[in-house]
This record gives sequence, structure tokens and C-alpha cells, in this order.
Amino acid sequence: MYLFIINSRSGGGAGRRTWHIVEGLLRDRQVQYETLFTHSADEAEQSVLQALQKHEEWSAAVVIGGDGTLHSILGALGHRGIPLAVIPAGSGNDTARGFGIPLETESALEVALSSRFLEADLLSSADGLTLTAVASGFDAQVAENVNASRYKRLCNAIGAGQLAYIIGILHTLITFKPCQVKVACDGTEHVYDKAWLVSVCNLPSYGGGLLICPQAKADDGLLDVCVVHGCSRGQLLRLFPTVLKGKHISLPFVSMLRGRSVAVHFAEPRHAIGDGESLGVEALAVRCEPGALRVLSPLASSAALPEAGSALSS
Repeated sequence: MYLFIINSRSGGGAGRRTWHIVEGLLRDRQVQYETLFTHSADEAEQSVLQALQKHEEWSAAVVIGGDGTLHSILGALGHRGIPLAVIPAGSGNDTARGFGIPLETESALEVALSSRFLEADLLSSADGLTLTAVASGFDAQVAENVNASRYKRLCNAIGAGQLAYIIGILHTLITFKPCQVKVACDGTEHVYDKAWLVSVCNLPSYGGGLLICPQAKADDGLLDVCVVHGCSRGQLLRLFPTVLKGKHISLPFVSMLRGRSVAVHFAEPRHAIGDGESLGVEALAVRCEPGALRVLSPLASSAALPEAGSALSS
């Protein structure tokens, strides 16, 4: 039995359209499933927990939505052994990208009904669990501005989710002011002046494909950290095209760190986000929880469920 968790509002209605396609495919294949429709983070976690208690065995929990929908149910799925599958229907879909999951619906469903999974890490903080990245500073402010904007809905409606983040970068660049930040990685403190952003990553990209930490791997037990500091607004603006291909890491005003725990303290209040969802403006303390979540992925090399499509004990 598969549990499908559907956010029909994600991606400007892409979740609803995607589910209609998936529903027909499931019926054609005579796949047994239950559905759970959700519209808010609090509702999603509680509803998933209740659904998981209804049956002793589930083949997988399949999310049709964006990174925010995935973020909302991590507390329900983490450390339970029930595989997570993703059929992307958001504006950024960076979780799907990070796990090599196709953006095309039928191909993503093939992965969801397969048996190969990664033992993925999770990022843990006082605000809960995160799968892709915890970002603070400029890029978090970009996300805050984009989520509150009208242009995000317009970009989603025309299938150009990444364009919303590009507009958001230009919007935020006008008012954002860098400040000093202290970053402690596995207990070693680094101090950066005129810091624009600090990103603690489990997957390579966020923001609709920005490869902020291109070397990040979801199953290596480590956090990858990118700090952008000591540059002008013009240099920062010229940095973002290089982030699309992960070429920014060689620039003199970009520092990369790696460790199992990271603490971030800006000299002034700065927004933080996890999987694109707001985490407030407090100082961050993030640690890696290795292998906390099974994710069905074509990138898996050897790990597999006992049988294709078979159920796992919850």
C-alpha cells in the first residue's frame, strides 16, 4: 500500500494537475494506494502521523508537491524506515534534482514505485528537520521576498519557477546590507566580515537549481557550507550566474567548509530558511543526522527494499 500525500496548491496548482495524471496511471497499473490532501505544514505532519498508524505496512510515502511540502512531513517520516518518494510539483523542486528524480511526472512515478533507495541524511536544528539546506542571510531574504510576492504566482503559472528567484535576487539586492558572521564548523570558529550569506547544505542546490554547494551529497554524513563575504553588490550580482553551474566556489570571496555540525551567528538579525520555509531570525545550530531518511532514488547504487514495491514495516 502506498500513501500519496498531495499538496494541490503547490507550484501554483501544479500539485493538483500532477495528481490527476498520477491517479490515472495508478488505476491503469492497479496499484493499491491511499490519498492524503494537505494545505499547511502543521496539518500535513499530523495527518501523515495519523495515516501511518492506520496500517502496519507501507510501501512508501509519496509526496506530490514542492520542497515545502516535503519539509512539512520530515518529522513524521524521519527515523521510521518508511521510504519517501517524490513526484515534483513545486516551483523549485530541488529535492527531486538532488536525488536524481525526473521532473517529468510519469518518470518520477516509475522511481516512486521502484525499490532502490538511499539512506539519506537530515539536517537537525531547534526548528526541526530539513532535507535540502538551511540558508541564512541574503538568499534567505530572497526566499522571504519571493514567497510574499505576486511574481512568484505568475512565474509558477507559466512554468518558470526559477525566474521568480532571479527577480527576487534583484529585488533584495537593493536593500540588503552585509554584516559580520561567525561560523563554527565542528567546533572551529571562522569569522567573516561583510558576510552576505551562509548556506548549510545536504543537497547541491536550492532556489530552483542554484548549485550553492555542488559537492554536497545526501548520504555522506557531512554538511557542506558556503559563505559569501567581503564582496560588493556588483560582485555579488555577477556571482549568481556562476552559481547555476557551481563555478562560484573558486572565487576569492566564497569560502567552503564541511563538517558534522555548524553554528551560524550574524552580528545583526538575519532571516533563515530550511527547505525554503522560514526558520525565523535567531542564530542557527545545525547538525547532521546520518541515514535518518530512506529516499527512493535512481542514484541508489546498491541498497534496495526486500522486493520491488513490497511493504516496509513502519
